[in-house]
Amino acid sequence: MTELLYQTDSYLQEFDSTITAVDVEARTLILDRSAFYPGGGGQPCDRGALTVAGTVYPVEKTKKQGEDVIHFLGGDAPLPSVGVKAHGVIDWTRRYQCMRTHTAMHILCGVVFRDYGAQVTGGDMELLAGRMDFEFATMRAELVHDIEDAVNREVESAREVRVKILPRDEAFQIPDLIRTKINLLPEGIMQVRIVELVGLDLQADGGTHVRNTSEVGVMRVADYKSKGAINKRIYIELK
Repeated sequence: MTELLYQTDSYLQEFDSTITAVDVEARTLILDRSAFYPGGGGQPCDRGALTVAGTVYPVEKTKKQGEDVIHFLGGDAPLPSVGVKAHGVIDWTRRYQCMRTHTAMHILCGVVFRDYGAQVTGGDMELLAGRMDFEFATMRAELVHDIEDAVNREVESAREVRVKILPRDEAFQIPDLIRTKINLLPEGIMQVRIVELVGLDLQADGGTHVRNTSEVGVMRVADYKSKGAINKRIYIELK
């Protein structure tokens, strides 16, 4: 099982670990601990590099497989052996853009839920841009303008972002913990990671975030669309 270092410290850019499995044909390896975010919940995976015995291997993709994080390596250097030490470095520019964007999505979700009681029906994000679907019967330009103003006020409010890992039973005592229309937490997950934008939003979430909403920067609603009778999509961009 890979220890997920990013869950408790999103700002960790380098780490040391030990190789626990290697697939030469697929050019992948597993580490006993990793700061690489493997993607999920709409957030893209991390990239970066692993240095092993002086050889630098580009990490082109990471993904979660069971309890492990799989690291896909580029280049053509022979892969190292199990038991060897490795030093990982995250592509910080990419990671930090993902962190800002992911927190921005939570700000949007928190504002819409607080002000309009609308649940999330879907979402996705890339670097400095994302989209989120909500249960709105109607949406017009004036409403979108009000939402844009409200989310930027929350950025300026400099709300602290806190992360906790709670037992499942304790976590589900929190009102409105799941903001999506469908509960996406599998029954087998007994420890639930909670991300709180203090005073605005609190959700079960596995991704990486900034420490304060002020780090998000200016948010712009780039577009909005109707995706059904009670399903409206909002697109955001960050400067």
